[in-house]
Amino acid sequence: QALAPAGLRLILAQVPSRDSIMKIIFLLPIVAAGLDASQLSDDSANASMRANPIRKVVTLLQKMQSKITAEGKREEELYEKFACYCRTGSSDLSASISAAENKVPAVTSQLEETKQKLAQTKIDLKQAQVDRVAAKEAMATAT
Repeated sequence: QALAPAGLRLILAQVPSRDSIMKIIFLLPIVAAGLDASQLSDDSANASMRANPIRKVVTLLQKMQSKITAEGKREEELYEKFACYCRTGSSDLSASISAAENKVPAVTSQLEETKQKLAQTKIDLKQAQVDRVAAKEAMATAT
């Protein structure tokens, strides 16, 4: 290198030695392992953007299939609930209607009794008022 012109020496000084190349090769996997998850996810997002169109369509169809399957299960559960209601609902309704029809005469008789008690209480009240007035007059004449 001593015999080389100054420009060539400058170029040779910038060329890495074999040892520095070995160090770079040794450190490269360590540096690559130090990448954070955001860089890796960006790479996966870029890969999905660069995916071939057929793969995109297949992925879209698979997502649609899973959504439709989930909706089908949910609708089946709702159908079973409704079908159960249809099977048992009419018998429940007819039972409650017949119970209410049986209860109507009892409620009607209770209502009549209550009306009679109210009328009697009103009569008793008027009589008590008359008696009170008479008692006041008697007390006033006695004193």
